[in-house]
Amino acid sequence: MRAPLPAILGPMPVQIHPTPNPNAHKYTASGLKFSGPLNASTREEASKHPLAARLFALENVYNVFLVQDFVTVNKVAGAEWEDVDGNVVGIIEKFLEGG
Repeated sequence: MRAPLPAILGPMPVQIHPTPNPNAHKYTASGLKFSGPLNASTREEASKHPLAARLFALENVYNVFLVQDFVTVNKVAGAEWEDVDGNVVGIIEKFLEGG
């Protein structure tokens, strides 16, 4: 008997999607599900969800949006995505692992 494809491949990695806004990236991964939307532009707003709080604490991040099955992160103008994406992906992966 064959195992289902996801069992063979394991969890899908976090995918990074550019958006029309050059300072925003959308992140998706299997297992991301949010009960309701959260748009956080302050630490206080971000504190309402552990993932939002961790992402908002990153240097150069000024907004975090959690909705349905994806996360959108806005970086400050002038910051490089190469410096932001790896940290965001690491935080999402740790969150999905239960950490």
